[in-house]
Amino acid sequence: MGWHDASIWSMVSNAEQFEYLFDIDYIFKWVVPKENETYFKFWVAPVTMVFESAFDVKIDIESQQGLIEVAELHMEYPELTPNGKFTSHSYRFECQEGEISLKATGFKMYVRQKPKLIQGQSFELEERGGINFECVLNAL
Repeated sequence: MGWHDASIWSMVSNAEQFEYLFDIDYIFKWVVPKENETYFKFWVAPVTMVFESAFDVKIDIESQQGLIEVAELHMEYPELTPNGKFTSHSYRFECQEGEISLKATGFKMYVRQKPKLIQGQSFELEERGGINFECVLNAL
């Protein structure tokens, strides 16, 4: 999976389920310009990322425009959970505006709309249906 230039719209904790959720415009594919074109196009869809058994969330972001754009997502430092039954990793979103990190046993990604070919790397708020943390698997 590639995370470069994905836009994070919002984040929320679901403490009752020990989950941390992200609302993201995920870029499924970069389309190279054709001979008579100048700019890339992108296959993009809004997704919900759900980190499971999440803890130790740290956010160090400074954004003048309020935007958060991912440069890379790193999965690091595997270790057994205190009960010894699962492995957790440190997930680190390296962003243009700073860093978001958390520890979790894994994540699921729910694609909320069929990817669309667009000129930019993210949707306008209305195009994507607002901020949403829906966790329903949609058939692509």
